[in-house]
Amino acid sequence: MIVSNSGLLKSFARYLKLEKGVSDNTVDGYLHDVEKLFRYLSPEAQPSVDQLAKADIPQFICQLQDIGIQPRSQARILSGLKSFYSFLRLEEYIDHNPMELIEGPKLGRKLPEILTVEEIDALINSFDMSLPESQRNRAIIETLYDCGLRVSELVGLRISQIHADDEYIIVEGKGSKQRLVPISQSALHEIKLYLKERCHLTPKRGDEDILFLNRRGGRLSRVMIFYIIKERCEACGIEKNISPHTLRHSFATHLLEGGANLRAIQQMLGHESITTTEIYVHLDNSLLRSEILTHHPRNHRKTGEEK
Repeated sequence: MIVSNSGLLKSFARYLKLEKGVSDNTVDGYLHDVEKLFRYLSPEAQPSVDQLAKADIPQFICQLQDIGIQPRSQARILSGLKSFYSFLRLEEYIDHNPMELIEGPKLGRKLPEILTVEEIDALINSFDMSLPESQRNRAIIETLYDCGLRVSELVGLRISQIHADDEYIIVEGKGSKQRLVPISQSALHEIKLYLKERCHLTPKRGDEDILFLNRRGGRLSRVMIFYIIKERCEACGIEKNISPHTLRHSFATHLLEGGANLRAIQQMLGHESITTTEIYVHLDNSLLRSEILTHHPRNHRKTGEEK
């Protein structure tokens, strides 16, 4: 049986998006990885189902090594192929998955760069509040770190998703899945001050509910967030290789070091999504809320320090 490359890849893409909820970038990457296998199995024609089922994956890996593909890139390609063969098995194109016993190349674990609690405090307190947009930028850094957000989640955060009275926000993460994230009074305070300035802007059509806006009333770009953080680190003399994701790594690390439950941290990071706001009723006194608000460094404030 001959498989239509285009039809099979389209079905695989739908599976990734609808059932796995992966990003468009991940879908594109996985499709390219599968096409590499197609070219290996049948350089001049479309592969058959039998060819896919009997693919010599170890030999394919050896070919990747022979042409100088780095271990980390090999691991990414194998990840795409594992998803592809899981899809083929699920759709009953094949009755045996040749990827089941395949192990990826050994990778040296590269620990992400993080900032210390003192460096985070220095970053947040480094702004000259007499300058334009300083309050916005301070609120951005506070919110990124306080809630462990991805930069894409921050730039898409809406005013209507902030529930200040209950101290939580609704975050839309990967695959448009929503989760509930506790937020501290420190971050809420900075956001409240920024909203007083924001009311003088005229938002662009479609961005009326977006929290953080540029001076022209549009939502901020990911690059702009990177620039804001990089510039502040340089101003503070922090010489680490920093990006917006560094604040997310720092958030998780500081919580774990402070004794927070790992499962609660995973929920906060969006590894397990909460899709309806009604669930918050059951979380009000749950492990998630108590763990985060108890162990997050930005909540360790003395009464005299409250703003």
